Amino acid sequence: MAMSRPSTARVREINQAVDDLVRGEAAWAACDLAERRRLLERTHAATAEHAEAWVRAAVAYKKLPQDSPLVGEEWITGPYPVLTSLGALAASVAALEGSRSPVDGYSFGRAPGGRVAVRVLPHSIWDRLLLNGFRAEVWMPPGVTEETVRSRAGLALRHPARTNGVGVVLGAGNITSVPILDVLYELYANNRVVALKLNPVTDGLFEIFSQVLAPLIGLGAVRILTGGADVGTYLVHHPEVAHVHMTGSAATHDAIVFGTGEEGAARKKTGRPLLDKPVTSELGGVSPTIVLPGDWSEADLRYQAEHIATQKLHNGGYNCVASQVVVLSSDWAQKGRFLGHLRAALSNAPVRPAYYPGSDDRVARALESYADAENIGAGRVLIKSLDPAHPGPALEGEYFAPVLAVLELPGSPRQFLDDAVRAANESFAGTLGANLIAHPRTVASLGPALDDAIAALRYGTVALNAWTGVGYLTATATWGAYPGHSLDDVQSGIGVVHNALLLDRPERTVVRGPFRPAPRAIAHGELVMSPRPPWFVTNRTADTTGRLLAGFAAAPRWSALPRIFASALRG
Repeated sequence: MAMSRPSTARVREINQAVDDLVRGEAAWAACDLAERRRLLERTHAATAEHAEAWVRAAVAYKKLPQDSPLVGEEWITGPYPVLTSLGALAASVAALEGSRSPVDGYSFGRAPGGRVAVRVLPHSIWDRLLLNGFRAEVWMPPGVTEETVRSRAGLALRHPARTNGVGVVLGAGNITSVPILDVLYELYANNRVVALKLNPVTDGLFEIFSQVLAPLIGLGAVRILTGGADVGTYLVHHPEVAHVHMTGSAATHDAIVFGTGEEGAARKKTGRPLLDKPVTSELGGVSPTIVLPGDWSEADLRYQAEHIATQKLHNGGYNCVASQVVVLSSDWAQKGRFLGHLRAALSNAPVRPAYYPGSDDRVARALESYADAENIGAGRVLIKSLDPAHPGPALEGEYFAPVLAVLELPGSPRQFLDDAVRAANESFAGTLGANLIAHPRTVASLGPALDDAIAALRYGTVALNAWTGVGYLTATATWGAYPGHSLDDVQSGIGVVHNALLLDRPERTVVRGPFRPAPRAIAHGELVMSPRPPWFVTNRTADTTGRLLAGFAAAPRWSALPRIFASALRG
């Protein structure tokens, strides 16, 4: 394959950036833990200072009205997780400074199969107040002991002077925190200096990201580049680059690793990569939402329909972990009513432009592929009933567009759950995230069988009565595909990111949330204070709540809580 080559001026720019990083690696190696913590603190301050400009730039390229509640998405998935991750990483570095483990102070539990589970949410008093009712654990593989978790937490920071060369991060174009979080993980977990190549969709963030990362850029540990596929191709093949991390699609991954066309396909088939260096990745997939049958109230049906509409339509549907297939029991007596609420929730969600390249074509292909696919308005497609024997492209790859399909399987809750898990593992492309929704009475009746089903799901994040996106927003959780994929069968990627506790080789994150929001939950005897989450596409005050949450992450304080609670309750 002939490698696409940038212009001479661009080649000089790339070579200069890599040369800077080769020299910067020595400066990074010379930084002790205390200095690395101070760099995180300075980056935290820079993020807080430029958060407003960051959100304005994201709103501009996503073509959102400035007064839309959807602007809250940009606060909550842009500056907010970067601020919380910087704080959590700084705490881990401080623990290592004091010859402690980053997991000291965190509680441990047990998960099916003898797994050790690190309870990462809630941890602080702020977690218990702001995310009341939400929990998250990081499960380690079977056989890993608590002592092993403690002794290995810290990853490459346990030996900060042993750096690992120059890494390339190929940034995402959808969620604006992804490139920054990936850079931080390369630096702090893997001890590599980083060349960040922005996705062209996010070029408008170049100046802001340069200001946010200024402390690390000034040291020589980070450089930021713009440009198209030619720049990315030249950069990843640069002889001084030791490692590549990318966020995107499996198709883009294969083009980078094996090349394109017939030659690329042949390389993949024979397992002979064109790229002769390690590659890690976070890719998308067919993220299922499994809805367990039960006896739900009308309010429950409506709320969970809005929940799934959020899983699909958040960020316009351009999320690697956007739900693509809803798995329902064909024997559920309330199936018809639920589907009616789901169609209404999808149809009535706020209209937004299709900002991501190729979206309209992918929507058109979905409509052409299925006779019962319905355009329900605003470019949204509902495929009402997949044939389990011949489900077609909805299970074979990620649409990365506002397309949602329904797959029905027969059976009582237990049999249905077993069959749904089997289908998700064996028939759905990708392993990034899976969601389950179950009434509290169903959860109680299933007992340990539900935890066993969660353990059986081969996904990097599994969420019960929550969206897996909560795992993305939890700095101390892990984010990535289920472990075990290879370059020639990459599925949803290789490796993890985020992971601010710097856990060694985690298996997955498991998130649990409340089935109902407050105050309705309290009326049903559930001690849950969280109202409708601000990431819901139906939340009317998401913009205000998102801004306030980012401000709180910049400077946690008791005095900020009343305004956050008041805004959240109005949502």
